[in-house]
Amino acid sequence: MPLSPQVTRVKSPPIAATAVGPVVALLVASVTINYIDRGNLSIAAPLIRAEMGLSSFQLGLLLSAFFWTYSVCHLVSGWLVDRLDANWILAMGLLLWSGGTAVAGLAGGFGALMALRMVIGVGESTAYPAYSKIFAARLDERQRGVANALIDAGSKIGPALGMVVGGLLVARLGWRPFFLALGLGGLLWLPLWFRWMPRGAVSAASQTAVSPSVSAILRHRAIFATFTGHFCGNYLWYFLLTWLPYYLIHERHYSMEAMATVGALPALASAVATTLAGWLSYKALAAGATPTRVRKTCTSMGLGLATIIVFVPLVPDRNWSIVLLVLASIFYGVFASSHWAITQTIAGPLAAGKWSGMQNFFGNLAGVAAPTLTGLVVEHTGNFFWAFAAAGAVSLVGAAAYLFGLGAVEPTDWGALTSRQRA
Repeated sequence: MPLSPQVTRVKSPPIAATAVGPVVALLVASVTINYIDRGNLSIAAPLIRAEMGLSSFQLGLLLSAFFWTYSVCHLVSGWLVDRLDANWILAMGLLLWSGGTAVAGLAGGFGALMALRMVIGVGESTAYPAYSKIFAARLDERQRGVANALIDAGSKIGPALGMVVGGLLVARLGWRPFFLALGLGGLLWLPLWFRWMPRGAVSAASQTAVSPSVSAILRHRAIFATFTGHFCGNYLWYFLLTWLPYYLIHERHYSMEAMATVGALPALASAVATTLAGWLSYKALAAGATPTRVRKTCTSMGLGLATIIVFVPLVPDRNWSIVLLVLASIFYGVFASSHWAITQTIAGPLAAGKWSGMQNFFGNLAGVAAPTLTGLVVEHTGNFFWAFAAAGAVSLVGAAAYLFGLGAVEPTDWGALTSRQRA
């Protein structure tokens, strides 16, 4: 039987106005912890490589191991948050990834560290499907833009904090105490979440509506643009997240202490840009602009201009190379302020979990591709030119996907769509 259009409009109750701030703040804190934990290996990479005697290719494998499980497990996490309470799925995920980070500080060799990075990937795969489910079910269109921009800002503040604090700690104490402190510190988030998480289950099962099938979602026109655009944006960012510290030390000859400060600048710039772009999108929507125009402008323009990153290795002066890195990160931040809001609006509360899970599975294959391909390129060429060129080219493909492939950004009537697909 096709889904009823009347049924598909059922929504979870909105978060009370007094609770929106604490809920969003805790979600931003969780993604900040998330990105510090996933990026800590990059900060420690020079020391780990020397301690374990790794080649550039082995280091690339180690940097990508997190994404092997992180990508695949989004398919399960997206399914879970559409059926169980997203609040508790997120809490269990944070427990797993923070615990894995702490134990990674005790790893005795390459194999053990790879296995623990994969465990961390399993835990972190719960985050974005849960965010999308909560935002799609409990926030309106204008609130989603700001909330997603703040989430993205947290994902940039995390690496920036990790780079500054972690770089200094690793230089003075070594990488193992840094991992232990991060993992145990992240667990402090849990009691705060249990106090402030939205009351009432955030799941499709708590509604009388029926969630659309995976096959119905995959036949939606916007799938190509959201999957491709997310992959391309992630490729650019994960390239920087995993290899930037190594690049700054070995090709631009920064010390570990200097790298800690300089390496944080692109992430901080992106955090400011995504927050400002989210606020401007809120104002534009309030003034009457359509979600389609606002979201497509941010995503296509942001990724398109981020291609300036190809010039970073071509500039002899290292200060100017940092300026270009910061500019590319600003443009990436403009893109990142809107790409999740697109998915949440189109999918709606009934499909946000599944769609986000599948999108993050596909998008985070870039986390496997970017560090591994970069390792191979650096190993065979001895420099980073082609690695930066690849990041710029992939970014341009993402801009084109959003500009030409997205279509209208508006809620989907899954009942009517399923009926047309079966006709």
